[in-house]
Amino acid sequence: MRTTKFGAVALMLVCATPAFAEAPAKEKEVWVSIGTDALETARSSFKTQGQELGTVAREKDGVAVLRVRESQLEKLSKVMHDKLNRCAGFITHDTEEQALATVESSVAAQPVASLISYTIDNATATNSLMSAVTESNIRSTITTLSTSWTSRRYNLQSGIDAATWLKNRWTTLASGRSDISVANFTHPTTTSPQPSVILTIQGTSLPNEVVVLGAHLDSINGSGSSSSAPGADDDASGVAALTEVIRVAVAKGYKPARTVKFMAYAAEEIGLRGSGAIAANYKSTGVNVVGVLQLDMINYRGSSYDIVLVTDYTNAAQNTFLRNLITRYLPGVTTTNTTCGYGCSDHASWHNRGYAASIPFEALLGQDNPYIHTANDTLTQTAGSAQNSVKFVKLAAAYVAELAKGTTSVALQAEDAESSR
Repeated sequence: MRTTKFGAVALMLVCATPAFAEAPAKEKEVWVSIGTDALETARSSFKTQGQELGTVAREKDGVAVLRVRESQLEKLSKVMHDKLNRCAGFITHDTEEQALATVESSVAAQPVASLISYTIDNATATNSLMSAVTESNIRSTITTLSTSWTSRRYNLQSGIDAATWLKNRWTTLASGRSDISVANFTHPTTTSPQPSVILTIQGTSLPNEVVVLGAHLDSINGSGSSSSAPGADDDASGVAALTEVIRVAVAKGYKPARTVKFMAYAAEEIGLRGSGAIAANYKSTGVNVVGVLQLDMINYRGSSYDIVLVTDYTNAAQNTFLRNLITRYLPGVTTTNTTCGYGCSDHASWHNRGYAASIPFEALLGQDNPYIHTANDTLTQTAGSAQNSVKFVKLAAAYVAELAKGTTSVALQAEDAESSR
């Protein structure tokens, strides 16, 4: 309870001190859910700097819930990255109720059921989209996002400005298509002043079935909010991939049977806040999301494998679908599996609410880009090239064409030519 100079406590303070000074406002506290396998590492790291993490309020199926000060989120993110190679590695909740509900409904131990029948039979549209993917366009978007602002941090004006730029860019790409819309998903300022950005291509025959492709827009430097955070790989590369798939979809006149949504999430780095809010909203309103693909860090080749699929907190059937897409459309591209732990990227927000989610990644865990969350996460680390991203963008294009189905104008022309013979 706050006191005033008319209260008894305040009068005692006035008598005891030469001048009255109002007590500082209590720092905001939030709740986080975190993998129990990471809890002791996090606690130890905080203790070395004279800080304590909150007491665990609930623990179930390898997930713990605890309360922390909001200022500790950035340090927790740094610990998860530096010690456990995770980004972010925890999920932030505004209330204890939300955090406890997440633990109670955790599906980490039980694979999410397939929500759709996976077929690969849309080669004409898939090849049409894949053939139009270019490295230079991907590189251009990465360059803009990583050099136009010192940081895309969720609670800085520069992060908000980056979201405005992206919304305008996607709107320009979609001009002339009445079936495509672009909008901000505005979060409460307590969640994220930076909005998430969503582009929607309305489905033609199955509009109520939704396919989601996501990446996170924000960036972070573990050294502090005033430090440079270009985030070229983490995760301008993923946002650039979405942008390129949008570009080729429009260029090829692609019209999906199912509705496709491209999402650039806010505030991933401090606990998956943007994607968590959207996934919770979609769940509560009954949006039928049949598949989610997350693209987070795809431009640095740290392993001998081309594409590494994360197998925990993802959907096994959809992961198999991705492997089959690689075999069918990306011959010669090598794959393997890795595990990433609890809440390591935005796919977890969807998985924890029962949606089928997958994340193809740039390397085995621990062999990924060592420069993320620093001022050195720039295109310089990949020799100024976005070439490693190309195979991920092509996979994303194949995922869209084979999961959302539909046709391109090129496909329609080919069918018309065939029927006229």
